[in-house]
Amino acid sequence: MDFELTDEQVMLRDTVRDVLARNYDPESRLKVTDTELGWSREVWRQLAELGVLGLSFSEEDGGMGAGPVETMVVLEEFGRRLAPEPLLDAVLVPGALVAAVAGADQRQRILTEVAAGTKLLAFAHSEPGTRWPAIELSTTAVAQGDSYAVTGIKNPVGHGDCADELVVSATLPDGGVGLFLVAADASGVSRKPYRTVDGQRGAQLEFDSAPAELLGAAGEAIQTVIVHAQALLCAESIGAMEEALRLTTDYLKARKQFGVTLSKFQTLTQRAANMYVSLELARSMSLYANAALADGTADPVIASRARLQVSRSARHVGQEAIQMHGGIGVTAEYPVSHYVARLTAIERTLGSALEHLQVLSAGVDGYDQPEL
Repeated sequence: MDFELTDEQVMLRDTVRDVLARNYDPESRLKVTDTELGWSREVWRQLAELGVLGLSFSEEDGGMGAGPVETMVVLEEFGRRLAPEPLLDAVLVPGALVAAVAGADQRQRILTEVAAGTKLLAFAHSEPGTRWPAIELSTTAVAQGDSYAVTGIKNPVGHGDCADELVVSATLPDGGVGLFLVAADASGVSRKPYRTVDGQRGAQLEFDSAPAELLGAAGEAIQTVIVHAQALLCAESIGAMEEALRLTTDYLKARKQFGVTLSKFQTLTQRAANMYVSLELARSMSLYANAALADGTADPVIASRARLQVSRSARHVGQEAIQMHGGIGVTAEYPVSHYVARLTAIERTLGSALEHLQVLSAGVDGYDQPEL
């Protein structure tokens, strides 16, 4: 199997890297994340012009029809620069759900605007008191003539504070789960925005008989899209870990103690080498997860295997980066603390390492055991 990127994938990676590097250094990123919105609409416009927002959509829906490896490449660059733009929350996850269940007219109407950067979506699925993977829905949809009314509470909703329209999961009147499109400014919709530990944004959304448009029955779409999201979170973690390791090794080469640089101390270089080993273990699992998706296999077990290793690696790399920087590593002015915060937030998104371990351990009985 060839693990090298194609020329087109390298060009995509370098283009996204260049756009994000021009717009974000540690200081400028802090200024952007401290605004009310928390990200840059100008950068969003540039990403739309490059086709990044429509990368995973079909050509008939205004996209480029790219596969999982291309989106993996883009998310790695987002992790490398800690780009705050809501690509995963506002485009890739809700857009994939629309593409999976909506009719042709709905799909083209919605996704064409998303790919152009003129419409932001958000997936409202998790509910208070529930944890991945056991999301028990209490949100309900009631038919009202040709439309529906949705009632319930969703939290957390990544970047639900700035979404124009919401893809909402709710139980259907005759059973099963449906996906509905709800305008964020519709009557009966209220949202309570908040800032997350990594400087990004989220919201609690409350629906009180909010008018909704049925996209379709969810079926297996939610699980499949979540598997894709797990792989993309792995990819973003790889980019963040690479940069955290680079910052750490650069610091060891520059910081002096007892008249010599820290890189002269064997114990510290051994610890940096162990960080590199953890990064490469995580990278291999991220490639494994995304390669499986590229082959058409959306397996939750593969996603959990990847997330478990990537989460463990992220914790190791993050903790060592802080330790080897010393006190400066935890300050808001120094970038390594923000990489660790983002890695920590990713580790808690769609299941922590412990929860993925529980998923995997629950299936141990299904494996063939060697005879003793």
